[in-house]
Amino acid sequence: MDFAFTEEQEMLKNAAREFVRRHCPTSFVREMERDERGYSQEMWQEMAELGWLGCCFPEEYGGIGGNYFDLIVLVEEFGRALIPAPFLPTVVYCGLPILSVGTEKQKEEFLPRIAQGEIRMSLALTEQNVSCRASGIHVQATLDKDEYILHGNKLFVTDAHVADWFLCVTRTREAEMEEEKGITLFLVDAKSPGIKCNLLRTMGSDKQCEVVFDHVRVPEGNRIGETDHGWNIVKKIILEGAMANCALMLGGSEQVIEMVVNYAKERVQFGRPIGSFQAIQHQCADMAMDLLVSRNLSHQAAWMISEGIPCTKEVAMAKGWVSEAYERILFFAAKIHGAIGLTEEYDLALYFKRAKKAQYAFGDSDFHKELVAEALGL
Repeated sequence: MDFAFTEEQEMLKNAAREFVRRHCPTSFVREMERDERGYSQEMWQEMAELGWLGCCFPEEYGGIGGNYFDLIVLVEEFGRALIPAPFLPTVVYCGLPILSVGTEKQKEEFLPRIAQGEIRMSLALTEQNVSCRASGIHVQATLDKDEYILHGNKLFVTDAHVADWFLCVTRTREAEMEEEKGITLFLVDAKSPGIKCNLLRTMGSDKQCEVVFDHVRVPEGNRIGETDHGWNIVKKIILEGAMANCALMLGGSEQVIEMVVNYAKERVQFGRPIGSFQAIQHQCADMAMDLLVSRNLSHQAAWMISEGIPCTKEVAMAKGWVSEAYERILFFAAKIHGAIGLTEEYDLALYFKRAKKAQYAFGDSDFHKELVAEALGL
């Protein structure tokens, strides 16, 4: 198997890298931390004009007909630059499920608007226990004639404060023995009466929210997939979402290693560059090896998703490994830089702050190691 980028993917990567170089310096990332919205509408619209918001959508829905691997190429570059935009929640967490299991009417209504940058969406999945298992879903959806009434709270809903629509995971039936039964997904207009969004204070200074659904009425036609049988959709969202966060961490790892190597060449101590000392060289070598394994695991899993090959184990192996490898890379980076590496003024601190979000998104390394163990029959 050859996971090397195609000529088109190399062009996409180069275009994305030039785009973030021009539009997303670290000064802009810091500016968006302080911004109420947390992203630039002008940048969002330019991403739409480049076709990136419809990267994986067929042309009949306003997309450019790419595949999941093309998407990963983009996300890696976004991870390098820590680009502040609601790209993953809108395109990956919500757009791809609509494309996969939405009705034709839902596809025609939502996908072209996503591709054109007209709407932003957010996935309302996790709750109080922040679990990625069906047992963690408690927000109730009760049928009332031709509407469902949603009631309950969701936590860590990324970019919910700017979302026009939510894809909300609910429980429509209690299942005492089979927790995965009774799960249903709904498209919910963010302007519906009864919805309240509260920004959370996070270490990464990113925009994560608590969303309160207080007896929110949703038309039955806004249901995604079958009633009570939505957990398979959620598992696919977790699969594709976990892989996308691997790509973010992979891009971040590449940028951090470049920063460290350049610093080791320039920083002089005891009369010579610190990169000439064996201890520093070995730490940089360890970082490079972690990056290589991360890239191979991630690209294999992304390729399998693109080809429609079952890959729960492969994605879990990638997410479990990359989450811990990125942490090791950042740890070595901090050691080599010394105290300056963790100051707010230094760019390395931005990667430290963002890392935890990606590490825990759609399951931390322990969660994914359990999935690998299950796949091994343990």
